[in-house]
Amino acid sequence: MFYHIFYEWLFDPDKATSVFRLFKYITFRSAYAALTALVLSFVLGPIIIRKLKSLNITQVIREEYLKNHIHKSSIPTMGGFIILIALIGSTLLWAKLNNQLVIAVLLVTFLLGLLGFYDDYLKIVKNKPEGLIVRNKLIGQTIIALGVAFYFYYNPINSEFGTSLPIPFSNKPPLDLEWLYIPFVVLVIVGSSNAVNLTDGLDGLAIGAIVFAAIAYAGLSYVGGNVKFAEYLRIIYVKGGGELTIFLAALVGAGLGFLWFNAHPAEIFMGDIGSLALGGALGTVAILIKNELVLLIVGGLFVMEASSVLIQVASYKLRRKRVFLMAPLHHHFEQKGWKESKIIIRFWIIAIIFMLLSLSTLKLR
Repeated sequence: MFYHIFYEWLFDPDKATSVFRLFKYITFRSAYAALTALVLSFVLGPIIIRKLKSLNITQVIREEYLKNHIHKSSIPTMGGFIILIALIGSTLLWAKLNNQLVIAVLLVTFLLGLLGFYDDYLKIVKNKPEGLIVRNKLIGQTIIALGVAFYFYYNPINSEFGTSLPIPFSNKPPLDLEWLYIPFVVLVIVGSSNAVNLTDGLDGLAIGAIVFAAIAYAGLSYVGGNVKFAEYLRIIYVKGGGELTIFLAALVGAGLGFLWFNAHPAEIFMGDIGSLALGGALGTVAILIKNELVLLIVGGLFVMEASSVLIQVASYKLRRKRVFLMAPLHHHFEQKGWKESKIIIRFWIIAIIFMLLSLSTLKLR
């Protein structure tokens, strides 16, 4: 919004000293998008926490599995409201609203947030501990992801590489998936959404990792949306991709603001309204800027957590034996006696390592 008001409408190119020229630059708008989202989170946090407490919207703890988490049953959940309001609000203020990439990622974030809200609603208000049936949740995620897949299959940002899949650490031509690109997009968005959801089990763990992933993708979006940087780095140029830097900067700000209240010991939890939406947002960004496989590195921590669940389920079904004391992986270390704060900080360190590795793909090819 600010870009259209202050740059397109009020900026006078004949006045070289006009302060409105700053609104042209993605770096300026990204910085203030992050600050705006951070401030919104700080302001909204106490208000939403009090409201959720008054409505008795508290965390559902399954005592038979997480006995050491029983004390958290009085802590409000659905704190994803804080993140989504700050994230979407800040993006609408600072990004170009006629950019189809920004519109796409905002729609995915909002729709997956609605799906997560319904899941939380069933758990808390309707007293259904399992929430939304897994099959129905996957159907909802798939429908949303198919919308993205079909739209950008028939309306590619870069017509030359619309269905291409760049391979990290390789300078060979991208692999053209052709029509298989549609199910691949669905796999990326749905997989990312659920991986973040599985990681959200300890105070601040998921949102901290999301912040690091958003920083990595902000860098990748910025260089991929700049034709000179893209040519120099020999990566696919995505016209308008730089605007996603603003969305991701807002995500960093909103995430840090939420972490203020979600840090151990947490005052509020994210809930599925936050984890499903933010995971899907990261997957959508990966698709839009043509860095799909890099998501495996950017979100390496999420991959570890999701893989631990898949391994556990497969092992038990095939061998009737468990590989981990408990899955996802963070609960395994809890069962081994690690303190919650130690697990969180060590997993954040792993997320930082993955963030740095993902950025290295720009030069190591």
